[in-house]
Amino acid sequence: MNRKFLILGGLVLAALALGACAPPAFECTDAIACVDIAPGDPIHIAWIETVSGATGFLGTVNNNGAELAFDEVNNELLGHPILFTGEDSLCNAEGGQAAGTKISADPTVVGVIGTTCSSEARTAMPLLADAGMTMISPSNTNPDLTNPDHPDHHVGYFRTAHNDLFQGRVAAEFAFGVLNKTTAATIHDGSPYAESLANVFADTFEGLGGTITQRTAVNVGDTDMKPVLTSLAADSPELIYFPIFEPEGDFIAAQKCEVSGLEDTVMMGADGLLTEAFPEASGECAVGMYFSGPFVSGGAYDAWLDAYIAKVGEPPASGFGPHGYDAAKILMAAITAVAVVDDDGTVHIGRQALRDAVFATKDFDGLTGKLSCDVNGDCATGEALAVFQASADMVAGSVDLMTSQPVWIP
Repeated sequence: MNRKFLILGGLVLAALALGACAPPAFECTDAIACVDIAPGDPIHIAWIETVSGATGFLGTVNNNGAELAFDEVNNELLGHPILFTGEDSLCNAEGGQAAGTKISADPTVVGVIGTTCSSEARTAMPLLADAGMTMISPSNTNPDLTNPDHPDHHVGYFRTAHNDLFQGRVAAEFAFGVLNKTTAATIHDGSPYAESLANVFADTFEGLGGTITQRTAVNVGDTDMKPVLTSLAADSPELIYFPIFEPEGDFIAAQKCEVSGLEDTVMMGADGLLTEAFPEASGECAVGMYFSGPFVSGGAYDAWLDAYIAKVGEPPASGFGPHGYDAAKILMAAITAVAVVDDDGTVHIGRQALRDAVFATKDFDGLTGKLSCDVNGDCATGEALAVFQASADMVAGSVDLMTSQPVWIP
């Protein structure tokens, strides 16, 4: 036989042998799709948060909390750098839709941390769900978002924040059972967060035996709160519960003392007003006001807080930073659990597999407690809640509300 053909035949056989030994090429069998990350490319985690305007500090704290989780792994996962970019959602439905449109169109995004406000989630999540993406919110609390019978519920949505079914109940139990108030009025601002939380409070308060004198509302952007306060004063409520955001909440607290008949009425807000800036912005009338909101303590939290201050230069201006940290940790754990890594470092992440891994989260040891994600996306139990009170020193600016100890823990 010709020597040339012998050599050629040997090369073909060698190539076939090498091919037989090579691992099979990855084939995506995920029910939705796979994200493929080439060697050296980043694992892209996106955020949708409000980071500008009056509520901008809320989303900034959420992102800072998540970044601390990434810092712990040197911003690297599965041998790839972590890319953390996002969109400002402005704490409103329009901003959520714009952010959701942009993020959902980016096929490199593996998962999302967000949103800050429940109104954003209502419009962003349908887009993300259609794209097969997973989102974990550090601070959405509206019950509708994890209610399978509500149109605002979408598969792929999770949260490490408490459900307001917990917070509204805690606030009502404190008002009725601890403060011994038997009459109360509520004010919301039309947002899904505020309206739902006010209703949970009112329904629970009435269920305990109390009387709700009025359920009323203001508009986002209102500055003159005397008309609504004057209306409430006609029924002489012992307590006014207004779980809304700044700056509208600042104006209610500041103007309450100027309305005849409300001089002795107790005020109570929720986590939207549990901020560093609220006492000073509201003034002397806010002294003695109560707030329900997130509360985390213990050695692990103390270490996290030290790391936060070292990174940012000041304590967190709101209470959901630890929830952002836990959201990022759960997402990273789920990515690690489902990723397929090729010999050359290419990573493949199934979108349905990622959702399933987050759903499978059980007894996760987070800063905010033991987290287990149920079939509807609620991962928190409501255990990280407490009631705080504004003091004269906080109004004067010499004591920080965000570093104060609660006056009541359920």
